Amino acid sequence: MSRVPFIVVIPARYASSRLPGKPLADIGGKPMIVRVAERARASGAEAVYVATDHDDVRDAALAHGFDTVMTSPHHASGTDRIAEVAHSLAFDPKAIVVNVQGDEPLIAPHLVANVAAVLAADDSAVMSTACHAITNPEDMFNPNVVKVVLDAHGGAMYFSRAPLPWPRDAFAESFRRAPGKLPARLPRGLPCYRHIGIYAYRASFLERFSALARSPLEEFEALEQLRVLAHGYRIAVAICKQAPQGGVDTPEDLERVREQCRESAKARGKLTRGAKRDKVP
Repeated sequence: MSRVPFIVVIPARYASSRLPGKPLADIGGKPMIVRVAERARASGAEAVYVATDHDDVRDAALAHGFDTVMTSPHHASGTDRIAEVAHSLAFDPKAIVVNVQGDEPLIAPHLVANVAAVLAADDSAVMSTACHAITNPEDMFNPNVVKVVLDAHGGAMYFSRAPLPWPRDAFAESFRRAPGKLPARLPRGLPCYRHIGIYAYRASFLERFSALARSPLEEFEALEQLRVLAHGYRIAVAICKQAPQGGVDTPEDLERVREQCRESAKARGKLTRGAKRDKVP
């Protein structure tokens, strides 16, 4: 898919019930928000902005050369925060704006570019996101794994924390054989997908998004993208072949990411030392 021009905005809310000050958590000597911004920059974005409600997050981003925008601390979602940025910076209505969440320090740069390209290729969509196939029952029944159901044209029909779609006969037989236990496997060919929390929007739609009333579905599921579907708008979805690296929601997630960064640094060090040994004097 050809590369298209796009802007990245990273919403970075300072408060976190499980990880206070999460955007500033140290990962290999850099704040998490800087790690995320570096990945966003590597995607080929025309510009990268950190949108935050806290001076310390702004200062950390500025110290590493990233543009920042101070936003209201009262936004209901990351999309609302990005809509404020689009308005205050007067983005071109035709611009594509990608929301890279501030707790994704390992996000793949090509995923950021791909979501922008999917939206650019679909004139009927106001927004795009991504997903990958679910292959095990544990993910299917995990409410923290958001599922997306797709239509025949690659658009989102619904997002849910519930196991969707529900293969009635296969699951009924499984629960009959082993009451109270998860199915041993998912039925072959079941089109079930895990939502990846990255979004691209047309800047013109961001202005409309903030004016849309929150829907009961959005509030019950705690999924902001349901506001878009509830008001009749289309969301295009890119299907990824590989699962992305996980984000940081808990202290355990943070330690996992730190360990991955340490291992990556060790691997880079070995490659550098090997290159020096192989160099002809």
